[in-house]
Amino acid sequence: MNDLSIAPAPVKAGGAFFVETVTWVQHWTPSLFSFRTTRDPSLRFTSGQFVMVGLTKEDGKPLVRAYSIASPAWHEELEFYSIKVADGPLTSRLQNIKVGDQVLIGRKPTGTLVLDGLKPGKRLYMLGTGTGLAPWLSVARDPEVYERFDEVIVTHTVRQAADLNYRELLETELPNDEILGELIAPKLRYYPTVTREPFKTEGRITDLIASGKLFDDLGNPPFDKATDRVMLCGGPSVLADLKQQLIDRGYEEGSLASPGDFVLERAFVET
Repeated sequence: MNDLSIAPAPVKAGGAFFVETVTWVQHWTPSLFSFRTTRDPSLRFTSGQFVMVGLTKEDGKPLVRAYSIASPAWHEELEFYSIKVADGPLTSRLQNIKVGDQVLIGRKPTGTLVLDGLKPGKRLYMLGTGTGLAPWLSVARDPEVYERFDEVIVTHTVRQAADLNYRELLETELPNDEILGELIAPKLRYYPTVTREPFKTEGRITDLIASGKLFDDLGNPPFDKATDRVMLCGGPSVLADLKQQLIDRGYEEGSLASPGDFVLERAFVET
């Protein structure tokens, strides 16, 4: 891991990237951090999409990986939520960025975690594990989701309670936001779960779905493809399990070309 006193190498512009300036960095735990950057006015994206983010290597080539944009499409800055991988070629350096540093931001946002990949429904469940919460931070702050659904449920499953980094935002700040609060408060529900220490809701989200506890706690009926839409983001193994649970209930995966009952993102790897 790089020494914290060593700044990232200067970032060089490239045709596929904007060069943006870091405006805020938050280290939540030894393994998780968030940061914001400036946003080029020409960058357009849909809440829930991802973009390539990174730094320039010593040889001048870009070192990037896919990051969900955690800020909503209307926000003037870009926000990202990241793990720290000690030996990761990118995050071992990216975790050392400071306000005023520069990073590469891809010019072409993409991804399947968008509302237009889903059929109309009554409830929207956004199931996230770890930094898979990031796209929900974008979608949950987008007024459009509250126009489309009567109830918006964000679940976040982590190992330790300290990893519930955006809990205050989802529980308190958004429902009380002076601009969006009136729209959000009646519809947004946040359901955090912890797997490795005592917590009010313990266990993997897959187990809480299978046992019915998720629905009992929320006071909702089990998943029903007639009314409930689901978005998934997290590690490959939990995504596979969640997808199978939905397929077993008759759900069909959606895309922009063919909207369905659920969508998931496969683009992320740890680096």
